[in-house]
Amino acid sequence: MGPLLSMASAIISLFLLSCFGISRAEAYDALDPIGNITIKWDIMSWTTDGYVATVTIHNFQQYRHIQAPGWQLGWTWAKKEVIWSMLGGQTTEQGDCSRFHGSIPHCCKRDPTIVDLLPGTSYNQQTANCCRGGVLSSWVQDPLNAVSAFQVTVGLAGTTNKTVRLPKNFTLRAPGPGYTCGYPKLVRPTRFVSPDKRRATQAMMTWNVTCTYSQFLAQKTPTCCVSLSSFYNDTVVNCPPCTCGCQHKTTDSGSCIRSDSPHLASVVSHRSKSVNTPLLQCTSHMCPVRVHWHVKLNYKEYWRVKITITNFNYRMNFTQWNLVVQHPNFDNLTQIFSFNYKPLTPYAGLNDTAMLWGVRYYNDLLMEAGPFGNVQSELLFRKDKSSFTFDKGWAFPRRIYFNGDDCVMPPPDAYPWLPNSSQRSVTSTLYAAAMILASGSLLWAYP
Repeated sequence: MGPLLSMASAIISLFLLSCFGISRAEAYDALDPIGNITIKWDIMSWTTDGYVATVTIHNFQQYRHIQAPGWQLGWTWAKKEVIWSMLGGQTTEQGDCSRFHGSIPHCCKRDPTIVDLLPGTSYNQQTANCCRGGVLSSWVQDPLNAVSAFQVTVGLAGTTNKTVRLPKNFTLRAPGPGYTCGYPKLVRPTRFVSPDKRRATQAMMTWNVTCTYSQFLAQKTPTCCVSLSSFYNDTVVNCPPCTCGCQHKTTDSGSCIRSDSPHLASVVSHRSKSVNTPLLQCTSHMCPVRVHWHVKLNYKEYWRVKITITNFNYRMNFTQWNLVVQHPNFDNLTQIFSFNYKPLTPYAGLNDTAMLWGVRYYNDLLMEAGPFGNVQSELLFRKDKSSFTFDKGWAFPRRIYFNGDDCVMPPPDAYPWLPNSSQRSVTSTLYAAAMILASGSLLWAYP
């Protein structure tokens, strides 16, 4: 069913492209078809020259999260609005406020950019769901921390529902490109229920903005790759060469250093460059992350797989990492060790996709490259007699995502092959011939 789903998603994508003129940069994820980030703008009260609003960012993506240094939200004002003050967030620039005397606004830019405040911010600067440094968990891993919010006091704006003008040109960086945001849409005002559930209030006005992710926009090159091996074949299929870049070439993968270099410690500790610029361990594939799938053991009614995720970036660790794996035998997953697991079933009756992530405080942090820069687990599957086989690469995954980005798989013709019956019959024939010759020599020696 895995290849059928991949084919179906490709057909749907082509249909949308051809019939509706949808750009390839726009997002469609067959494994999370309704996943998005929704920005909700609630006007809570009016002021003499504007309003006070609570802006909430909801991450409704099942397995894609935003890690440090966090999100950046931007927009363009419709008129000449200014931001008088903020709680739970701040603008990256104040802009030109020289026309104001006395009270100076927090920001006078026509296109402000907002960032979250850091943990440890004083309480009088906080609001609910703020101050996590812009980090947003995925919806499946931690729904309570999949939301972020700030409060903004807007001036020189409308003071009624009829005079307020919606901002436009919303942008979301996480922290780089990848998200495309739609137009603001007026919706029914949000209702708020008191803690004792005895009273409900509502916002004066509410609009939503929906942002979707596209890996094509996020980076020019892949960010992870997959290698394969098995107990029944000595061949280890590595990631394809130059998957994410090539050594000795200037690419988005950044520079690299050999793991046995005598200058490794000094280069890694040198922080003159931004931590966002990768410093990779030199490999043939030059990917920051590699996922290795090893078919480990075969039992009478079960079979066992070992998964290892390796970080080759000396300048980045991955907090709250996750892995999405597509394989037809996940409907018979019996046990998983040291990882959390949740089936992803966007299509009724099809259970071939699993989301895996680390156990909190144990292995939910994938450390930077080095001796501790890997996490691993084993999966035990029950065999389905109607479909199970080790032949033709069936035991290997159809697709793997790391932190929401599609990993490059080796070409199918390179998969570790299962010794076929003809080879086994040749071996058996040679063995039988050897035994006959041995018997003949014994008869000749002892008449």
